[in-house]
Amino acid sequence: MKRIIASVIIATFLLGSVAGCADKAQTGAGVGTLAGATIGALTSKNKGLGAVIGAGIGGLIGYAIGNEMDKNDKAQIGKALEEQPTGKPLAWRNPDTGSSYEATPGTPYMQQDKIYRDINIKANVDGQEKDVKAKAYRGADGTWTLVQ
Repeated sequence: MKRIIASVIIATFLLGSVAGCADKAQTGAGVGTLAGATIGALTSKNKGLGAVIGAGIGGLIGYAIGNEMDKNDKAQIGKALEEQPTGKPLAWRNPDTGSSYEATPGTPYMQQDKIYRDINIKANVDGQEKDVKAKAYRGADGTWTLVQ
């Protein structure tokens, strides 16, 4: 039992150190998995089985919550790529996270039979300013996919 709790604590610290490399859905899934495993192990008679079942349920719930928080931002980036003229920024604030963004698309160009646009995204997340330069292509269904 002590070994399981110690493992969860160590895993939580490791997850915290790599959370910056994951999106919100992945981070939510990781945190949910750890929380679910801990709760499952502490509340079940069969500690191992309880941890496994709890981890699965927690991971699914955490992913769903984190994914919903990302959808608003992705939709706004897609809107900027589809509707904004070259060089004209689109600004928004995520109501769930309080983070603010400004996306400025570049000139569309053709590459490998797809329409691409470069985009500069300025983000203010938890009081920290970040600039991200990326590119995206427009799929056959009209949706934009970030590739860099």
